[in-house]
Parts: sequence; C-alpha cells; structure tokens
Amino acid sequence: MAKFKKKGGKLTPGISTSSLPDIIFILLFFFMVTTTMRDSTLLVQIKPPQATEVQKLEKKSLVSFIFIGPPLKKQFGTESRIQLNDSFATVEDIPEFIESEREARDEADRKLLTTSLKVDKETKMGVVTDVKQQLREIGAFKINYSTAKKLAKK
Repeated sequence: MAKFKKKGGKLTPGISTSSLPDIIFILLFFFMVTTTMRDSTLLVQIKPPQATEVQKLEKKSLVSFIFIGPPLKKQFGTESRIQLNDSFATVEDIPEFIESEREARDEADRKLLTTSLKVDKETKMGVVTDVKQQLREIGAFKINYSTAKKLAKK
C-alpha cells in the first residue's frame, strides 16, 4: 500500500475584500437616506398652539423660520425672545435675516419664500405683532403660523 504524504501545512485562504466597497456604499446610502439634518438648535421653548384645520407646506426648502418663546435657559430671562437661526435677535435684526434668506435662494424661488412663525402658545401677541409689522415693511408678505394638529373630538 502506498503512503500519501501531505506537502506542507495547510494554510487558511485569505479573506476576500472584493465586496467591501459595495458594503461601504450600501451603509453610506442607508445613513444618508435615514439621517435628518437639523436646521438650527432651539434656544427658546416652543409649545405650539393647537388647530383643527392644518395644512402642510408644499416646499419646506422655501421656508424661513422665526422662533418666538421664552428662553430654555433661565439665565436669559423669562420674557419671550426672538430666535433667528442659532442666536437670539431683536425685531430690528429681521430685515437682515430675511435678506440673507432671500440671497441664499435662486432668483426664481425668492418670490415663493415663506416666513414661518413658530410661536409658543403663552407668548404675548405684542412681540408677534412687532415681528409681523417688520416683515410687512420689508415686503415679506407670505407668513405661516406653525401649529400642532388638534385631534377632533368624536
């Protein structure tokens, strides 16, 4: 009977990395699709009023937000404050904010720009009226009030 000899020790084959780029791109695509980008960090408390007749905005990319409410940190006081982007502002800062928002859009979309007021339900109307007056003076006539949807009673 003949003996069969093994030549050398058996080595385990190397790990194939040919599918690694495919896996990386699939993960990248997954995270790009599922991740939401936050526009700004809220510095004011917003508990929106409730409404029954609510409509969603068509193009959210054409919306500029003005937040009005009491500051989250008590070191900034308890009275309602205006927030534009990531900082507190005054009514006098609104024209510059709206102009920068218009400049950031295409020329064709500038007429379609909507200003959405996200106002806390406990905020006094005097601040909101001042903001609306300032928006009227600079020609920003498309104003939207953000609300929470109220469930209809049965």
